[in-house]
Amino acid sequence: MIVFDLACGQGHVFEAWFGTSNDYEDQRTRGLVSCPICGQSEVEKAVMAPNVSAKTNSASPPVPMQGGKLAPAEMKTMLAALAQVQAKMLEGSEHVGARFAIEARAMHDGDAPERQIHGQATREEAKALIEDGVPVAPLPLPVIPPEISH
Repeated sequence: MIVFDLACGQGHVFEAWFGTSNDYEDQRTRGLVSCPICGQSEVEKAVMAPNVSAKTNSASPPVPMQGGKLAPAEMKTMLAALAQVQAKMLEGSEHVGARFAIEARAMHDGDAPERQIHGQATREEAKALIEDGVPVAPLPLPVIPPEISH
């Protein structure tokens, strides 16, 4: 696996893992890589900061900002922590892909067994589910479908 710092046109910097550099290029070309903050699929490799250990006897510095936004290294750290929390949330959850709206509605209506699921839904599908009282919530970060992540 290889990790890249990526950036979207809005200036959001995030970390993504790929099997190889060619996997990154292939997924980016197919529009499968998007910014977890704004959803923009036009992303490029960002400049990666070196991993330098801080002195243990110094006080924590204030969070660095760049142009009123978190600096890339801090954004990367926060997104990594968020990714860990999301991974923990999805433990035991079934990835149902584009069938999410159908499966969620079937469970709500009693036509399918209750279980934890995650997948993709269009804005219109998600809005309809919420309007009909189906309990759904967006994930903070995109999920790589199992068929792509292997």
